[in-house]
Amino acid sequence: MILSTLIQAVAQILHMVISIYIWVVIIAALITWVRPDPFNPIVQTLYRLTEPVYAWVRRYIPTTVGGIDLAPLIIIFGLQFIDLFFVKLLFQLSASL
Repeated sequence: MILSTLIQAVAQILHMVISIYIWVVIIAALITWVRPDPFNPIVQTLYRLTEPVYAWVRRYIPTTVGGIDLAPLIIIFGLQFIDLFFVKLLFQLSASL
């Protein structure tokens, strides 16, 4: 019973973190379209949160197609896969306990 509740709590927190990070990636991608002030603290925070993941994806996958960077889209798809597969797997595991 306690283990089941613990696994559900971990799955729920993981789902929330993934959802929040997806929104961070979306906001960062949208902000790049308007040429924001690079010294703005919000822009700097978004850059610090997304650029390491973008760099990791770009190292393994060519992400620029026709001048458009597809790294945010690849990251969102990857996070959606993790959310749908692993989080639901944790929920099913907790239900079976």
